[in-house]
Amino acid sequence: MNDFPSRRLIMVDTQVRPSDVTKFPIIEAMLHVPREAFVSQDRVEAAYVGENLSIAPGRVLLEPRTLAKMLDALAITPDDLVLDIGCGTGYSSALINRMAQAVVALEEDGDLRKAAEAALAATDAETVVLCDGPLVEGASAHAPYDVMILQGGIEEFPDALMAQLKEGGRVAALFMSGALGVVRLGIRNGDTIAWRDIFNAAAPVLPGFVKQQAFSL
Repeated sequence: MNDFPSRRLIMVDTQVRPSDVTKFPIIEAMLHVPREAFVSQDRVEAAYVGENLSIAPGRVLLEPRTLAKMLDALAITPDDLVLDIGCGTGYSSALINRMAQAVVALEEDGDLRKAAEAALAATDAETVVLCDGPLVEGASAHAPYDVMILQGGIEEFPDALMAQLKEGGRVAALFMSGALGVVRLGIRNGDTIAWRDIFNAAAPVLPGFVKQQAFSL
């Protein structure tokens, strides 16, 4: 029989804490939320490995270290409304649900969204608001947001998302350049976002977030 609580503890002690993530709300959430409930049955044994876990073509559950460090940088509070972009099967949303006032989880892939709905219900996270629509367009019906997080790589951050972020709001995104990437924390300041590099990571670029190439004659 699989001892998943022990695996969660090992994940936290070997992947999360050594990455200088020690905030109680993050540790508590990662110890509580069963990551194995958010992967397909054939991937359950790999649920706690320290790497990105494929959940669909070109889509992953971010490795625990990467997700934990993004959450750490965002410093989510119980007063925050959070937009979780590309929530996949809902694992990240279930974690954030234990830290924030409310979570809006955006997913455009119908199969992933159905999996998220089932997994969130099975793990007592039914209060997460699951939304359908293009990831690059955000979820304007529930805006503005205190916090945004993207569950995959991006090459550029769309203006449509910035417009849904509160003044002074925070966003964590993994900017990819080829096979290399860096997670950046952004703070909205008027019509711009001030970004700073946090740490290196890598993940497939989310649908719609590939930088448009400029053509010249």
